[in-house]
Amino acid sequence: ADVVKDDVRTEVPISKLVLGMKCGGSDGFSGLTANPLVGVLSDRLAGWGGTSVLTEVPEMFGAEKLLMERAANEQTFGEIEAMINRFKDYFRKYNEPISENPAPGNKAGGITTLEEKSLGCIQKGGAKAPVTHVLDYGQPLPVDAGGGIALAYGPGADVVSCTTLAATGAQIVLFTTGRGTPFGTCAPTMKIATNSDLANRKKGWIDFNAGRLVDDAIPIETLADELLDKVIRIASGLEQTCTEVNGCREIAIFKDGVIN
Repeated sequence: ADVVKDDVRTEVPISKLVLGMKCGGSDGFSGLTANPLVGVLSDRLAGWGGTSVLTEVPEMFGAEKLLMERAANEQTFGEIEAMINRFKDYFRKYNEPISENPAPGNKAGGITTLEEKSLGCIQKGGAKAPVTHVLDYGQPLPVDAGGGIALAYGPGADVVSCTTLAATGAQIVLFTTGRGTPFGTCAPTMKIATNSDLANRKKGWIDFNAGRLVDDAIPIETLADELLDKVIRIASGLEQTCTEVNGCREIAIFKDGVIN
């Protein structure tokens, strides 16, 4: 409190915005609604000089080639490859299968394979923005990172990966979910429902309903305008996420071994 007690809000350009991108409790709609919607926002933000950060390295398995093709340069390409292989080696160290990532909740929601889950997951990083940074676990994003996508080393576990995103310097975590979860990390955690049923049932958890892309046939660019407006309001302190209102501020550190 003593460190920030004299701080005041100042107007800054959107190029200073850093968004952490996370999915949890994914379902069959994740790759159709919320994740591509957030991806549109990632591409826009990169074009304005801002940065989106992806983590959950195991949930890139099977789709890493698409990220490597967007590497800003040869060095970044090599860093992506090394990050993916490092996490696969971590799984092998504990004799864990690399290709059995979908959780029981994912399967109940309609996801069948690791590749299906991974292809949906990386959509949060858009389709155009270059991958400009690869960050080690706990490493903050450079102050003048420039526009693009950053990849941060970390697991898929919700609380651990969201803490990882906050550590990179993300001011907000955009958390897409098809199954629902009430938790929030130390950065404002904005829950984006993949389907309207979840949004209607869990109004105290969900901040934005991406299911409207399907139910109301709203163009994705139009709904992205609405999402962007809400993100800016939250970043500006004009509006709070449900997790802030509910007092959900959890952190968890990545440990070597099994994570629950």
